[in-house]
Amino acid sequence: MTDGRKAVCVIGWPIAHSRSPLIHNYWIRQHGLDAEYRREAVPPGEFEAFAARLREHGYIGANVTVPHKQAALAVASPDDRARAVGAANALWYDDGILRATNTDVEGFLANLDAATPGWDRGLESAIVLGAGGGARAVVFALLSRDVERVYVINRSPERAAALKKQFGARVQVARWEETTGLLGGAGLLVNATPLGMTGQPPLEINLRCPPSLVVADLVYDPLVTGLLAAARERGLRTADGLGMLLQQAVSGFELWFGIRPQVTAELRALVEGDLTKHLPPRPRDDVKQPAAPVKPRRNKLRGGGFSA
Repeated sequence: MTDGRKAVCVIGWPIAHSRSPLIHNYWIRQHGLDAEYRREAVPPGEFEAFAARLREHGYIGANVTVPHKQAALAVASPDDRARAVGAANALWYDDGILRATNTDVEGFLANLDAATPGWDRGLESAIVLGAGGGARAVVFALLSRDVERVYVINRSPERAAALKKQFGARVQVARWEETTGLLGGAGLLVNATPLGMTGQPPLEINLRCPPSLVVADLVYDPLVTGLLAAARERGLRTADGLGMLLQQAVSGFELWFGIRPQVTAELRALVEGDLTKHLPPRPRDDVKQPAAPVKPRRNKLRGGGFSA
């Protein structure tokens, strides 16, 4: 890093998959800034020490992702939103004080508003899969839009119960096997687990639901998850994880550089291209493909505990 050059990073474990550097370095070039955005792979046992010395590592701020979003509250001075959510994903210095906020809330809402306008009109019931940092931001966001009931479903019921304790009586804890039944009366389903992510087990769920259900997935790699593909096959409205990733990045960039960037079609196309460039080519229709080997059936994975 040259003298005077500003640097920001994203801290996670693992972190090689993160597209945040692609997004922020695009904005840095667009605005002609002498700055750089990097990845920092920091295991859980070393996060607090690393974040507490962020400036000594040469950074003016950072994003925080899995599995550090809740731990970030202990190493910085959180604002009211981060404290209420119980997780932070953005750090910055203010008069020498390391502060923390949560931009996932506005990223989630802005993405739903853009992708599925009117999704919250008359919404009485929503289902959130997961109980980690991402799920906390989603629940907080839904309650801020006056959703009457939010059902939290997680592999570990204790973590789901912690969200109910934090957010109050409008949050209800449900079991994984209750998901299909709850979908019949829900207006929104949100996947805040890593299920369906590249390299993770699939999210296996029966979308027996009304045609008005909106489906959102926080996973953005792959761009179209199995959940989103199944929802679109049924004609349901969907919001993908890439939209949220782009929207949540806006406020962080503004905190670090004093410029509020725009989420454009060009930027989205850039990240989409990066997500899809490693996919195998689709088989040609005029070439006969060898039959795929039959795989043995395996048991369903019952839920997840994502902290995104």
